[in-house]
Amino acid sequence: MQTPSTRYTRPAVLLHWLMALGLIAALVAGTYIAGLPMGLQRLKMINWHKWLGVSLLALALLRLVWRAGHRPPADLPMPRWQALSAHAVHGLLYALMLLVPLLGWAYSNAAGFPVVWFGVLPLPDFVGKNPELAELLKPAHRLAAWSLAALILAHVAAALKHHFLDRDGLLSRMTLKG
Repeated sequence: MQTPSTRYTRPAVLLHWLMALGLIAALVAGTYIAGLPMGLQRLKMINWHKWLGVSLLALALLRLVWRAGHRPPADLPMPRWQALSAHAVHGLLYALMLLVPLLGWAYSNAAGFPVVWFGVLPLPDFVGKNPELAELLKPAHRLAAWSLAALILAHVAAALKHHFLDRDGLLSRMTLKG
């Protein structure tokens, strides 16, 4: 059993896994939407995707606030390049967890569509209607989302490598057990 100083706090663990599930759902939904013909089903899915994106943006901000007040546990012993890589990937994950929904929100606004969270709370437009800007933001949102997906895969692969090959207890730091 690990000591509390080697584990993440319960709220950090819950935020991590809630974010992970939400990101997977948003990435799957975005990919699914891209293949749908224009119609009611596509419009409905786009709204769900936007709602999820705004929720994930709020959750990412909450994670940053939590992290600012709660230091993560010390790094486990590992080669310096692995520790540096882990810190770089975590930094990029946080940046993209903020950037992807912001790009989607801006794209929606530039395309002339408001973002109304859960169909109830209209969110302010960050940009006015601008079809030329929308044409730039759409691929930027897609590229950022695919970059986020690639980083998530790298993050998962590294965690599994530590768990199954190194057997160093790294993965158990992000569980509710203990």
